Amino acid sequence: MLSTERKQALVAVYSAHPKDTGSTEVQVAILTERIRELTDHLRSHKKDYQCRRGLLMLVGHRRRLLNYLSREDLGRYRTLISRLGLRQ
Repeated sequence: MLSTERKQALVAVYSAHPKDTGSTEVQVAILTERIRELTDHLRSHKKDYQCRRGLLMLVGHRRRLLNYLSREDLGRYRTLISRLGLRQ
């Protein structure tokens, strides 16, 4: 579970302006953090299948958001994946 402080920090880093909480970049950053936490959880709890299903749903949601961003603005997409460390 993502703490409120961590979520606010991600919003502050990836937002376009101070009141931006729902832009694609912010949503992808929050999803990426949740995916990393669930991945660490699954490393120690290998048989938590419900968590694995939730992880796959989050990955799919992030993929759809990234596809949307790459269609709409390729420059923003490339900077976001480089900042988050995706697609290495």
